[in-house]
Amino acid sequence: MSDTIRVGIIGASPDRGWASRAHIPALSALPDFELTAVGTSRRESADRAARLFGVDHAFTDAHELASHPEVDLVVITVKVPAHAELISAALAAGKHVYSEWPLTRTTSEAEALVAATASAPGHHVVGLQARFAPAVLRARQLLAEGHVGEPVSATVYSSRGKGAGGRIPQWAAYTLERENAAGLLEVAGGHTLDPLQFLLGDLTELSADLAIRNPHNTVIETGERVRVTSPDHLLLNARVGALPVSAHLHDAKLTNAHTRIEISGTEGDLVLANDTASGAPGLHAGGIQMSDLNLLASRGAGGAWQDLTPADPEPIASLPVESRNVARLYARLAEDIRTGEHTVPSFETGLRMHRVLDAIRRSAESGAREPLPA
Repeated sequence: MSDTIRVGIIGASPDRGWASRAHIPALSALPDFELTAVGTSRRESADRAARLFGVDHAFTDAHELASHPEVDLVVITVKVPAHAELISAALAAGKHVYSEWPLTRTTSEAEALVAATASAPGHHVVGLQARFAPAVLRARQLLAEGHVGEPVSATVYSSRGKGAGGRIPQWAAYTLERENAAGLLEVAGGHTLDPLQFLLGDLTELSADLAIRNPHNTVIETGERVRVTSPDHLLLNARVGALPVSAHLHDAKLTNAHTRIEISGTEGDLVLANDTASGAPGLHAGGIQMSDLNLLASRGAGGAWQDLTPADPEPIASLPVESRNVARLYARLAEDIRTGEHTVPSFETGLRMHRVLDAIRRSAESGAREPLPA
């Protein structure tokens, strides 16, 4: 492998998509990486993506992209139902793999991939990037230093603008079907609960309620009325050991979609939020993983809030906001590849989150409280 990590992206649409909005800007800003190959499902779009992004190699076959000698890292940015097959192709080629979250459509698929990594070389990464936001990393440090004393509770609110007003763009309509595993629970749930557990530890038990409050959406481009089968509200009552955790996540927020995580302690409080930033309504409509977070802290009874948000260094500070946390994950991955360490979220991390989501589904269906084994 060359000193530069050569990247091939499966799902690099030239028209729109997460790869062009987040991954490609991030890779372009980081000297450790070089985009060398792109792949889409159609020859015309693959060739157009190669021209647009300035790369030499365009593919419609994921196996050919993964096997190419000028690709060291295969990045999967397609719809969730295709993840397992494409990740398997990259693992079989012996390459580093970075898959977007959700890792797979089902937990059994995630278990099979984790088993496959036991004999596969390289680093295997899932895109749970919100934990690398500077505010989250600083909050983790403050908690370790005892800034809040002993944490006594955590409260989470997170809303997205998806489906606001009962309308949804055509590219996102597939997420309304529960079987596609790309709805609120899977995407917003995973991206929000991961940094929470990164800060406080793994959830140990939970009870949950799931609801569909907007049973139909209209596709903006076609006017088609689509039935919604994936929950758009999650209520969670959980514990991390003795620590109570409550969360409300929902879609279709008409104004000021935002995330706010409050951690209360015996000596102080922390708030991680994107509702304290200025900007036009809808600025944070996509979720915690694709927005900037601020960190506020206080000490003592009635203590004044201090803004402890770390400054964002270049070149990440100049990136589009959706791309910044992705760039931070890539930068940490490059360091892992150089040193042989494993500090980024792995496929095992993704599997553990899939099991948390399964517990939420079981609790919502049965009404019973669910334990979460370590």
